[in-house]
Amino acid sequence: MLSKTFNSAVPLLQDLLMKSSERFPGKTALVCGVRRASYGEIDKTSNLVAHALVDIGVERGDRVIVFARNTIETAVAFWAVLKASAVVSIVNSSTKTEKLVYLLNDCRAKILIADSSLASIFTPACLKAPQLKGVIVTGDEFAAERDDLPHPLSWQNAIEEAKRRPNASAPPDRKSIDIDLAAIIYTSGSTGEPKGVMLTHRNMLAAASSIGAYLEMIESDIVLNVFPFSFDYGLYQMILSFQAGARLILEESFAYPAVPLKRIAEEKVTGFPGVPSVFSMMENMRDLSKFDVTSVRFVTNTAAALSLKNIRFLRKTFPTARIYSMYGLTECKRCSYLPPEDLEKKPLSVGIPIPNTEFWIEDDEGRRLGPNEIGTLVLRGATVMRGYWGKPEDTAKKLRPGLLPGESVLFTGDLCRIDEDGYLYFVGRSDDIIKTRGEKVAPKEIENVIHDLHGVREVAVIGVENAILGQAIKAYVTLEEGCGLTEQDILAHCAGRLENYMQPKSVEFLAELPKTSSGKIKKTVLAKPSKDKF
Repeated sequence: MLSKTFNSAVPLLQDLLMKSSERFPGKTALVCGVRRASYGEIDKTSNLVAHALVDIGVERGDRVIVFARNTIETAVAFWAVLKASAVVSIVNSSTKTEKLVYLLNDCRAKILIADSSLASIFTPACLKAPQLKGVIVTGDEFAAERDDLPHPLSWQNAIEEAKRRPNASAPPDRKSIDIDLAAIIYTSGSTGEPKGVMLTHRNMLAAASSIGAYLEMIESDIVLNVFPFSFDYGLYQMILSFQAGARLILEESFAYPAVPLKRIAEEKVTGFPGVPSVFSMMENMRDLSKFDVTSVRFVTNTAAALSLKNIRFLRKTFPTARIYSMYGLTECKRCSYLPPEDLEKKPLSVGIPIPNTEFWIEDDEGRRLGPNEIGTLVLRGATVMRGYWGKPEDTAKKLRPGLLPGESVLFTGDLCRIDEDGYLYFVGRSDDIIKTRGEKVAPKEIENVIHDLHGVREVAVIGVENAILGQAIKAYVTLEEGCGLTEQDILAHCAGRLENYMQPKSVEFLAELPKTSSGKIKKTVLAKPSKDKF
């Protein structure tokens, strides 16, 4: 018989919320603007929404897309879909109609949960998604009597109807087991059409357990999240916080740094997740010293490795905080972390395997490489995805036979090296590698050199087509306010620190580098056909 309560012998992802609700029912779990919600409130409301989903036909394994900003309702919806034994996929609120159509049809979503403020985007998308059976709309400005949406229902009406059920205070009967899908997280699509990364309850629980262990998160922590829940780094801030019984502060973004920095002081934030672009924005602020950030006890980084400049800034700004440089992919959540005590001796490393994970380096012929040899990173562990939704060929490229019969390991596609002490160094994405003069050049190495130049805020290096060189190296640079660096300054700096074949041939200055919603630089936007001649 299937278990009907969260006291199952085998836990599922939603148990993280349910157990914290049992321990701390009245404790504030989420802060979003002026709104606050306790663990008990989130647990109770997600039970009601889960019943509403079941009542409108959601069954075990059905996909539900949540299209909304980071709000309390978005968080509740995430847990509700899991409690309904369905599969949740959160889509970034900046997504346009045609892409939303693609996502709805790609995963064959049965239900869409969306914010009313995004109606101009999702309404036409729903008309092109014939398999969609219902839409639940959050927000105050929504009329349920509409003929342009399939079976529309307001968030509040869904909750009120669910309250009439005799068992509304408890979650629906549990039907999933831990190898069932919990979520589909779509990649950014920066190198092609988005791919849906399939993650099981077991995948996500294993990741949360491992990351929570090395971060040493505790119930008194207060974490500030400026990343969308559609980005796994943002989503896991909630998962990790709820696992620990901690408090999560939601901010819309880091576009206006003064807002989240002020919130750090007001809420006495102890955990600050960031990415290099966030840290660069902070460093460029003239009045950073007026914000009290002394409460922060740990800072985390992902998306790209920290540069020496980033590290110096973080150590100065958060002198008592533990700084974690981390590296990972959506396909396995996290590969490695650098213990804070190793930051001094291994500053450019992204660390050692996360607990309960192992990795190694292979060449193109499948041979394991030795210390400091560059090749493809291969990862083995419980966090490795099930595959890409509906894309068996893409899955077969990433998941290949492992060490034990029947298991699969993840071929990340990233070029890395491991030093003689077992510490990992990210070299570059395999599709980022520049081939110039017959040599293979990792953009990251050049970016580190340029970024270390005083006055440089951000840098991205790509290869542009060139009849003589094959590809010529070009750097795109943003400068700190008031900086007067020229192209010749940067070229001269590189000439003194890089081999001849690695030196950029040109530099272009931009006010901002194009980025994804998660803060990653979109090199595909930069890599348009170039007329540069050298």
